Amino acid sequence: MSEIDAITLEVLRNGLQSIAEEMGAVLKNTSFSPNIKERMDASCAIFDAQGELVAQAEHVPVHLGSMLVALRQILQATTPLEDGDVVLVNDPFIGGAHLPDITLLGGVFHEGELIGYVSTRAHHSDVGGMEPGSMPGRSTEVYQEGLVIPPVRLYRKGERQEDVMALVLANVRTPYERSGDLNAQLAALRTGQKRLQELAKKRSSAQLKAGLTALLDYAERRIRKRIAELPDGCYVAEDALDNDGVTLDPVPVKVAITIAGETLSIDFAGSGGALKGNINAVTPMTYSATFYAIKIFTDPEIPVNGGTFRPIEICIPENCFLNAQRPAAVCAGNTETTHRVCDTVLKAAAQFAPDKVHAASQGTMNLIGVGGIDPRNGRPYTYIETIAGGEGGKPWGDGTDGVQCNMTNTMNTPVEALEISYPLRVECYEFRNGSGGAGKHRGGLGVTRSVRAIGHEARVSLSAERRIIPPYGLCGGKSSQVGAHLLVAAGKQTTELPGKTTFSLAPDHMVVVQTPGGGGWGNPEDRPPDAIAADWLDEKM
Repeated sequence: MSEIDAITLEVLRNGLQSIAEEMGAVLKNTSFSPNIKERMDASCAIFDAQGELVAQAEHVPVHLGSMLVALRQILQATTPLEDGDVVLVNDPFIGGAHLPDITLLGGVFHEGELIGYVSTRAHHSDVGGMEPGSMPGRSTEVYQEGLVIPPVRLYRKGERQEDVMALVLANVRTPYERSGDLNAQLAALRTGQKRLQELAKKRSSAQLKAGLTALLDYAERRIRKRIAELPDGCYVAEDALDNDGVTLDPVPVKVAITIAGETLSIDFAGSGGALKGNINAVTPMTYSATFYAIKIFTDPEIPVNGGTFRPIEICIPENCFLNAQRPAAVCAGNTETTHRVCDTVLKAAAQFAPDKVHAASQGTMNLIGVGGIDPRNGRPYTYIETIAGGEGGKPWGDGTDGVQCNMTNTMNTPVEALEISYPLRVECYEFRNGSGGAGKHRGGLGVTRSVRAIGHEARVSLSAERRIIPPYGLCGGKSSQVGAHLLVAAGKQTTELPGKTTFSLAPDHMVVVQTPGGGGWGNPEDRPPDAIAADWLDEKM
């Protein structure tokens, strides 16, 4: 079938989207860890038989953009999948992101023919390594960050490979929870396979293939049209990360966006070299952040699939921390560096699309990992959280307060769920008044979240940015407040901690995470008086 009419194409697109969303619902509802069942730190995607992304659930942007590149790396590194095979992988240098993000991939077969792939990626609260939570603040090589799993068969022709599962579970601190989360990913994968097979049966394999090709071509046409509407030229910008956690030197991110007709290229020449610390990012992570930013300044409504990125070229120099090579430490390349890549690309885009680009949001995931032995039952536990901050002020309004921004889209762990699951107590969870940058449209407020270890000593890893270099304002708007980490002893003595660190938290001591606000947009003198009054009444100043 060579032609697909517009109505059929839209029905197919929404059908695929529905499958991806259902996969996400199954994953969330059957997982064991609060990080997935409460925060939904996971993503699901569907690919055609050639490995092109055709649909994704709108979960975590840093996962989804990277899976576009990652699947090809995985397929190149393994033998062709047979019906019933499931590949397990977390290797950052072969299709992964950072080690806690475990990916399951399975082929979808209809009448003996491969018609596509489905995949789930979820952040596991521990995959071994030198610290609980597998996100050490100052790791210097990937092997310190956990168990590295190259693409291996977890299932072969429908039979579970028990030795593979045993090997994984023997290398983590919380095997019961890991087993439950992997089974939840598998349930989501099976759901996607079943639904895609039903779609092929309903519409025939030939029509499904033609439809997938048409969807890719449609997305390409739309993105080319949007790029063509942008002014040709070369636009440059620069931002920086505070440091790599090992040295105190700022790490530059430089970008040049070149628009020529219907094509767009982004070059990161001049960005920092390979680093000893763990903010190195593998190529799929850099691509993911770049794709996300491009979608903002072109058209957020364009369906995201492999066709969307055909007219886009991304250039990363060799020996650059945005193109990490084994055995570089990479755990914070996912959580921190992707934010700065996005910030820098948007800073350049503000020069040619000022009506679409907001000021810098908080620019960090504010990751906290806590682990130890639960005194209530004598078993190990690992708690992972990324904490919301301020969104940048926008051309059309204020930034949102206390929200996950840009590369992360997770929910928070409700206080009640956290305190039931772990021997921890949340003693403060509130907005940081005045933390947003001033502007005609102010930046959103950051938050303060304080966690106390109850009756036991815990290990704490902190990994965050924008503790030194603040999120920028745009069009005359001001920078926001930076974030901070504080250690509060039982006697109320307070010590400031660096952005990236790991330490022992004594019984009944408390760690405080203060997240950055968003930068302001526009001249603060142009802010309407009623907006100033509302901020004053709401105690946001």
